[in-house]
Amino acid sequence: FSTRVAAFVLICTRVMSEVALFLFGLTFFVVAFACAVSALEQDSPDFQGIHWSSLQLYKITFGMFSDFDSLQENPALLVSIFIYVVTTVIFMLNLLIAQLNCSYQATYEDMVGYARLNRSKIVVDTMPSVPRWRWERFIASLRLDERVEFGEGDIGLAGGIQVWEPASANITTVDTIRRFGGSTSPAAQWPEEEGGGDDEEDRFDKLE
Repeated sequence: FSTRVAAFVLICTRVMSEVALFLFGLTFFVVAFACAVSALEQDSPDFQGIHWSSLQLYKITFGMFSDFDSLQENPALLVSIFIYVVTTVIFMLNLLIAQLNCSYQATYEDMVGYARLNRSKIVVDTMPSVPRWRWERFIASLRLDERVEFGEGDIGLAGGIQVWEPASANITTVDTIRRFGGSTSPAAQWPEEEGGGDDEEDRFDKLE
C-alpha cells in the first residue's frame, strides 16, 4: 500500500518500452557487425560465422569477453571490434541512460496519481471479503462522530481524522480558519468580514 513503491513499479512498466527499443537497436548493430566481421579475412575461431560472431559481440557488450589478446593478430578484426565498442557500449548505453532519465522525470508526477488509483482499486476489490463485524469495528476505531480539535481548546467539526505534525512542518503567518463571535443559529445573518471589499477579487473587479 505504499504509494511510492507502487509509483516506482508503474514507472518501471512504462520505461520498459525504452529498454525494448535499446535491445532492438543493439540486436541490429550486433547482426550488422557480425555480418561484416564474418566477411573479413581473419582466422579467429571465435568469429567464424555470423552466429558465433553475434555471440561474441553480445559478450563484449555485457563485459563477458576476455580474450582480446587473440584479436591483435587480426588488425582488421580489432578495428571492427573497436568501432563496435564505441557504437554500442559507449554511445548506445549512455543514450539508454538518458532516455530512462527523461522518461522517469516525465512520467513520475502522473504515476503517483495512477498508483493511488490502483491502490484504491485494490481496496475496493478487497472490501467484499471483509467481515461486517470487522468493518464496523474499524469504523468505530476511527471515532468519526467525535469533533476534531484544530488546536488546544479549539474544537472543530466531526467526521475527520486528526493527524499531528511538528509546528515547524507547515509554518503559517495568517490563520486560515475564520472565526466569528455571536450566535450560531442558522437563521442568523452571516457576519460581515473585517476589511470587506479589499480582497484580491474586489480589486480585480475595480480594475475591470
